[in-house]
Amino acid sequence: MLRIVKILLVLSVAAWALVAVVGNIVDWGGTTGAVAATTSMSTFDAVPASSRATSNPAVIFLGASFIVLLKLATGLLCLGGAWRMWTARGDDAAIFEKAKSLALTGCGVAMFMLFAGWIVIAETWFELWRSPALLDPALGSAFRYGGFIGVIALFVGMREEQGT
Repeated sequence: MLRIVKILLVLSVAAWALVAVVGNIVDWGGTTGAVAATTSMSTFDAVPASSRATSNPAVIFLGASFIVLLKLATGLLCLGGAWRMWTARGDDAAIFEKAKSLALTGCGVAMFMLFAGWIVIAETWFELWRSPALLDPALGSAFRYGGFIGVIALFVGMREEQGT
């Protein structure tokens, strides 16, 4: 039963990523708008770091594409991992352990995207922590998603006992 729960958790990460990809593409203006609000540093008063601000369309497009492509990779890796885990659910522990690798890679890609994109680039470089308008919607969400996905990865990555 524990293996089934792990598979369901991986599927939930895949669902999060793929639903988000669809949302990001359907509302491309909102996606690029969020990136533009971050990179322009326009949601808070000028500070010494404001010289880092940019409204360059190429930077905005690359940032939005980074988000969408890494969420897509997360979703596909987690779907593939869940499938491998499902087909190995009745096998011995070593085989099920190997079956987790794609799923754990997908979780890792999501954590990389959330941490590098929102914490390192948005919060640290573009000082998004100063923005009352985006602090919770952007950084709070990224932290919640990353935290949940990290806990899921730890749970899924736990070693299997023989016959589990």
